[in-house]
Amino acid sequence: MKAFVLTGIRAMECREVPEPEIQRPTDVLLRMACIGVCGSDVHYYTTGRIGSQVVQYPFAVGHEGAAVVEAVGDAVTRVKPGDRVAVEPAMSCGNCDQCNCGRPHTCRHLGFLGTPGQAEGCLSERIVMPETSCFPVADSISMERAALVEPLSIGIYAVQLAGDLNVDSRIGILGSGPIGLSVLYAARDAGLQHLYVTDKIDRRLEAARSAGASWTGNPDKTDIVNDILAVEPSALDVVIECCGQQDALDQGIELLKPGGKLVLVGIPRVDRISFSVDRLRRREICIQNVRRQNHCVEPAIELLEHVGDVDPGRMITHRFPFAETQQAFDIVDRYEEGVIKAMITFD
Repeated sequence: MKAFVLTGIRAMECREVPEPEIQRPTDVLLRMACIGVCGSDVHYYTTGRIGSQVVQYPFAVGHEGAAVVEAVGDAVTRVKPGDRVAVEPAMSCGNCDQCNCGRPHTCRHLGFLGTPGQAEGCLSERIVMPETSCFPVADSISMERAALVEPLSIGIYAVQLAGDLNVDSRIGILGSGPIGLSVLYAARDAGLQHLYVTDKIDRRLEAARSAGASWTGNPDKTDIVNDILAVEPSALDVVIECCGQQDALDQGIELLKPGGKLVLVGIPRVDRISFSVDRLRRREICIQNVRRQNHCVEPAIELLEHVGDVDPGRMITHRFPFAETQQAFDIVDRYEEGVIKAMITFD
């Protein structure tokens, strides 16, 4: 079986690796169909780490996937051979205090695809996952759209954590890459209308406008704080930061009204970020971190089943065969060719 593995900084190889085998009665053998390239995958590719999670080479990344079931363990009831599934990359224990209080995404013993020290990723022809990570999708959802379920579930969860929002809420989304667009799709699906989106890449702003953003701006070309506050002098209720950049965090604080909430989704490449404590304290700003997603996979599938004018599949701008996986990573790393979401596909 072939798999792409990281072998060093900005280095990867296609290697022959052992076929995975069903070992537990709840295991499912999956044949991968599509894999989305995520920014966190690229972090490992370019730096070899995210925070304390350091790659030990060789290592396969990849966690956004759609697959076809090839075989199942004796106790599997959710899926059967031939089913098309979206893959939930998180594998929780189901027994710790976090799992028992409804927080499996912060499980004390969590395993996550493509995370050093936890699990090899899905950049291979086949993988084995627990049945709890396999979610059937309708034939009306293409496999590449099914591979978007993971980022879409994060967008849905971020909007949930933003609080009690309504059609009059004013929302900022800073960064309109795949995660920012996923937040935008989720916000639109929730009926939110006043959506202010920023990015430094104009093609991504075009995608945001197509997805229903009410205002877009490029912080390299304009003062987005002044421009947004000129439209919304009372400032915004919530800002959802999706790019992990210090300047965006600073802008987010300035854009929030007193009592507003800053929701952090983006993963910074640095170990520390900073805030103006004076601005936070005087405005009583709440900071909410987002850790992946919690019970939002099925809502993401439902969003894809009932797309209207706003189709999340439009964020897929580039497609690569499995043999060209490194080219896909390089294009995403360099933001070349107006890339938003690169998808790796298998024949």
